[in-house]
Amino acid sequence: MKAIVLEGAGQPLVLKKVEKPILNAGEVLVKIKAAALNRRDYWITIGKYAGIKYPSILGSDGAGIVAEVGNRADEHWIGREVIINPSHDWGDHPEYQGKDFKILGLPENGTFAEYVKVSTEYLYAKPTHLDWEQAAALPLAGLTAYRALFTKGKAKKGDKVLISGVGSGTGTFALTWAFAAGCQVFVTSGSAEKIAKAMQLGASAGVNYHTPDWPEQLQQLAGGFDVIVDSALGDGFARFLDISDPGCRIVFFGGTAGNVPELNGRKIFWKQLQILGTTMGTKEEFKAMVDFVNEHRLVPVIDEVFPMVDAEKAVQKMAESPQFGKIVLKA
Repeated sequence: MKAIVLEGAGQPLVLKKVEKPILNAGEVLVKIKAAALNRRDYWITIGKYAGIKYPSILGSDGAGIVAEVGNRADEHWIGREVIINPSHDWGDHPEYQGKDFKILGLPENGTFAEYVKVSTEYLYAKPTHLDWEQAAALPLAGLTAYRALFTKGKAKKGDKVLISGVGSGTGTFALTWAFAAGCQVFVTSGSAEKIAKAMQLGASAGVNYHTPDWPEQLQQLAGGFDVIVDSALGDGFARFLDISDPGCRIVFFGGTAGNVPELNGRKIFWKQLQILGTTMGTKEEFKAMVDFVNEHRLVPVIDEVFPMVDAEKAVQKMAESPQFGKIVLKA
């Protein structure tokens, strides 16, 4: 089969012929119709990710048609249109992933290929209202945002929610999910254009985090927040304490701007704030997310679609971070 292969850190992704995966019982081969990029794919290409091996076929997000099965008991899957849950071997405890947890696309070969091998337990029917590119954009970032917002953040109708860095895939999903749930959503971004796009998707207002008084601007607009979702950390994280209403849940799942800065603990305990870390999600959360998408007929935000053969161009675009929404590869 053909696949996009990473041969080493800093090397370009290349299209190559590789062996088609051999199936075991309980596994299927999905013919990929579309795949999507995540920030982890970029970090892997530059060698800044744990457990990297070469050569690797990246890609955690994918949608396609089941082409082969590992045993006769699974023949009912053949021909079905599916999306793939990339959160594998979560473990027994819903509060945190176990020691065997892994994400599709490393260490196991991922979706940037003609076919991908996956266990049937990670297959879900493709939402019928989504095309292939939209369906492929959903899994990893959609799941991450769903757990952050609803499981950790306990967001509910009427809550005021702040999405920090709204242009990312997870940021656009968090906005989409929160607005659909009846929350009042505010955003930050370093781009006025991205703030305008977020408002078209339902955000009440947004501010540019490059302006020194961005917390004061947000406070004037919203008063304070019940839930804050962040994926950057860095020095600005400390300012979230000032714009949190009592009982606010501050949830984060990334650290692209640095580490957690020095925080005023008095504000945390006096306001009874919660600072919560999260990563990916459980099978139950993935199913709940898909059900939520189907119920509200939600559509992922896609920035650009590249042919699969142009995966390297897609990764380079992600490196520059101009996108609003997901970057997708079409088979």
